[in-house]
Amino acid sequence: MAYSNINKPNEYFNTRPYTGDGNSSQAITGVGFAPDFVWIKKRTGGAATGHKLLDTVRGNNLAIESSSTDAELENTVNPNQTSFDSDGFTTGNNGGVNLNGSTYVSWNWLAGGTASSNTDGSITSTVSANTTAGFSIVSYTGTASAQTVGHGLGTTPSMIIVKNRDAAENWGVWHNLLDADEYLGLNQTNAIAVNTAIWNNTLPTSNVFSVGNNARTGSSADFIAYCFAEKKGFSEFGSYRGNGSTDGTFIYTGFKPAYFMIKRTDTTGSWIIHDNKRSFYNVTSNDLYANLSDLEVSGNRFDFVSNGVKLRNNFTNMNASGGIYIYMAFAESPLVAGNYVPTTAR
Repeated sequence: MAYSNINKPNEYFNTRPYTGDGNSSQAITGVGFAPDFVWIKKRTGGAATGHKLLDTVRGNNLAIESSSTDAELENTVNPNQTSFDSDGFTTGNNGGVNLNGSTYVSWNWLAGGTASSNTDGSITSTVSANTTAGFSIVSYTGTASAQTVGHGLGTTPSMIIVKNRDAAENWGVWHNLLDADEYLGLNQTNAIAVNTAIWNNTLPTSNVFSVGNNARTGSSADFIAYCFAEKKGFSEFGSYRGNGSTDGTFIYTGFKPAYFMIKRTDTTGSWIIHDNKRSFYNVTSNDLYANLSDLEVSGNRFDFVSNGVKLRNNFTNMNASGGIYIYMAFAESPLVAGNYVPTTAR
């Protein structure tokens, strides 16, 4: 049983859908905490727009897009976001976050608030870390040579997502299924690829992750990294093999999921995102793709159950026979927390 010390996962991660009003700003409340990392995606209405990723370490209105190679952008004419607030955030009037009548979803994580200097690595990093929830935001400047970067988690990360802030460049992703010389791209559909310079052919440790001379992670530029460590009953970063059946693979997480993102790794496939707020009952089939700016579509089918995820079709990007997939998942409620069992069926 996946006993958890986190009784209320929504104090550390929460999904908050909302509808744009087209005003110069809109306060989005109801997140339940002051988020340090906000990921926003337009779902419906108007033209498709890229994902907007914002965090307190880089500061207000500095957006990067998971669906793009673009460098960090501060849009001062039509801002993406104007403040991080005690119970959410305030958008600007950018169409990617606040077009009148369009619907959006925001995924929100709690890090450690105000960032501080970290000297665990050979590069001094700036880190906001939440060791309880296993999440940190790490800012650092590459040197175009092999270096280590402190992440502040105090335990080995299970997943690291990195973006070059200064240049148009692909994202770098490491997951615990991958070896030290392997990587994926959050904006790409590619299978696992090999490049010893991405992570300097070195696995992360409880204090640092390594980078080499590569524009995804370590060139002479500014970078932002989102680091995740697995916490029993709250988050899981695993893999599964598809069975090619409409009675699909069951993925045990030890909690009822609030968020589930998967990526096929043995061949091409998109990064598929589902959550518990855009579909209130099983089967959930509202697809958004981290690597695409596309609006929400009905496609891949999942059941979110009390202790994991049940796949309900045999689409190749989620359940091909013999296909290998990675995932990251966060809890709505743990299967077992403390001395009581809060999870109910969906």
